[in-house]
Amino acid sequence: MRFPVVLFDLDGTVVDSGGIILASMRHATRTVLGREISDEALMAAVGGPGLEAQMRDLGGDEHLDELVRVYRAHNEPLHDRLELFAGMDDVLLRLKEEGRKLGLVSAKRRTTVELAFAATAIGHLFDVVVGGDEAPRQKPAPDTLLVALERLGAAPADAVYVGDSPFDMSAAKAGGLHAIGVTWGGVHDRSLLREADEVVETPRELLASL
Repeated sequence: MRFPVVLFDLDGTVVDSGGIILASMRHATRTVLGREISDEALMAAVGGPGLEAQMRDLGGDEHLDELVRVYRAHNEPLHDRLELFAGMDDVLLRLKEEGRKLGLVSAKRRTTVELAFAATAIGHLFDVVVGGDEAPRQKPAPDTLLVALERLGAAPADAVYVGDSPFDMSAAKAGGLHAIGVTWGGVHDRSLLREADEVVETPRELLASL
């Protein structure tokens, strides 16, 4: 078995959430800042240092709290419509059947991760779940990944992190994990996955890499 431990990012990797994230980013910045910001700028830091850091970059400290509040009020109800990427349920089930330990490590707060689980019914497949609010630093620092490994009693050399963003790849490399980038998320371009040890195009290809 190549990797006894497989950690996954959530947004853009397991669940198809790019659309609702973008809609909520647009809503929050239009409502609070009263101006249009390009989609590229709104989505550039998704999956990285967390919502507060993203909103601070867009609106400064003056508007931070209101941007976060408006974003969450708009975004959290939209989790009801979340769906898994096609084939990801088969990947998770196969890995469990093979006896691997699975983890989910997200930039989202743990409570928001639970909203995604309620919509997709996959929470029971993960042996550990770590939200962005459960470690001192978020991605691209490796802290949340190392928390997951500590809870599993696993070593970085035995683990892989699967994600769709450059922040995922940087966090994996900084923590000593193997890094697999996926291209189906629709949030970050493949060209940004430069730090990945390998890049895969489909869940079937991912399964073959693990």
